[in-house]
Amino acid sequence: MTRLAAGLVAGWVAVLAAATGPATGHAQIATATATATTTTTTRLPAEVEAALEAARIPASAASVWVQEVGRGGTGPGAPAPRIAWQADLAMNPASLMKLLPTFAALDTLGPAFTWRTPVWLQGPIQDGVLEGSLVIRGQGDPRLVVERVWSLLRRVQGLGIRDIRGDIVLDRSAFSIAEASPGDFDGEPSRPYNVGADALLLNQRVFMLGFWPDLAARVARVTMEPALAGVTLPATVPLAQGACNDWRASLRADFSDPARVQLAGAYPASCGERQWPVAYAEPTTFNTRLLQAQWRELGGTLRGRVREGAAPVDTPPSFELVSPPLFEVVRDINKFSNNVMAQQVFLSLPLQSRGSGSVAAAREHLAQWAQLRLGDAATSLVVDNGSGLSRDNRTSARLLGRLLQLAWASPQMPEFLASLPVAGADGTTRRLKALEGRAHLKTGSLRDVAGIAGYVHHPSGRRFVVVALVNHPQAAAARPAFEALLLGLLQASGE
Repeated sequence: MTRLAAGLVAGWVAVLAAATGPATGHAQIATATATATTTTTTRLPAEVEAALEAARIPASAASVWVQEVGRGGTGPGAPAPRIAWQADLAMNPASLMKLLPTFAALDTLGPAFTWRTPVWLQGPIQDGVLEGSLVIRGQGDPRLVVERVWSLLRRVQGLGIRDIRGDIVLDRSAFSIAEASPGDFDGEPSRPYNVGADALLLNQRVFMLGFWPDLAARVARVTMEPALAGVTLPATVPLAQGACNDWRASLRADFSDPARVQLAGAYPASCGERQWPVAYAEPTTFNTRLLQAQWRELGGTLRGRVREGAAPVDTPPSFELVSPPLFEVVRDINKFSNNVMAQQVFLSLPLQSRGSGSVAAAREHLAQWAQLRLGDAATSLVVDNGSGLSRDNRTSARLLGRLLQLAWASPQMPEFLASLPVAGADGTTRRLKALEGRAHLKTGSLRDVAGIAGYVHHPSGRRFVVVALVNHPQAAAARPAFEALLLGLLQASGE
């Protein structure tokens, strides 16, 4: 056993011993181990306290819940938590908030649930001409990426249409949400994580810039995918020498003009091929520009325009575009911490249950679900927009711990577990190499907020729910404390 592992085990033994009363020598260790699943301590392990102190974070700014997975779930048969440190303190969970709407959706809608985007062809079709309008009604599909938009338009062409004499009408009324500036949260409007929800969310309102060095021509060739009608960009930028450090800053990009991507700098040749996802500067016109460009690329013509309007919901649609199943969407949300997809699911919950896709209805729906399924721990819950991108969200380590216990005991456990990043392997936990393959964990971070939650799998076959939250100006430095908590549990739990 390494010195680090020995120290971690010793720290955990001390915690467990404190929960079981005084003992001496080997008897103390035996007692702590034997009673580990039936007693609770309100102390943090010594190595966790030391890591917090080194980061200049007081223990009072942390909240921790550790509990063995039990057949009793959250009920009377569940094992007592190993650690319950300030477990009922209401804290901002950052992206750990995504665990609530994603599991609530699996629990109520089922893993195989799909979103359906209905399409109407209004008018007769003759010789490739639609004598009327094409109407698309958004229903909250989080995965209307460019490939699926292309598939929708190809379906239209498969019905014999090449020329639309009327308009392309977009109905976005399924969600009742106020338009907001993408930069409202942190002043970074071009960051994809700031994109807001929409009933008809095409390609998450994001385009991808591609950079391809052409050494012979001494330039990097620039591409944009998908194309947006009326938006121009430079075909090339000069190549620069030197290391590939902050290559985005070296491009001196300006995305503020909706009609023009500006790149005033150079691209380091050492970077090779790179891609840069960018949130479009004018969200309200993104759908229009995308559909115009896609329809034109497919060889179609549009005599009218792309506009917003009401779908003829009292008549059956001509066809429906069906989304991937919910479990695939949940996987994308939790593994890659996708904010706008989490908001789409959040708003879809009341839309499916009561026909209202408003933020108020979504908050009420999730609060009622939490009260029903998670009991009194739900009193700490304050939900803003269903994602972690909020300063107003509040929850507790106990509530998240109960959620994880409930998920483990549910029929949807396989799908939910598979949505969490595998420590040291993928998603947001690649850096946790010391736990590689031994944990499924969701991370969360904002300014002054850090958190981690999920399951640790011990070689003995025992599994543990772990939740740790820090709300403090030094929260970004809490990572060593989280790793000490996880490694200590992994090392000591099977002794």
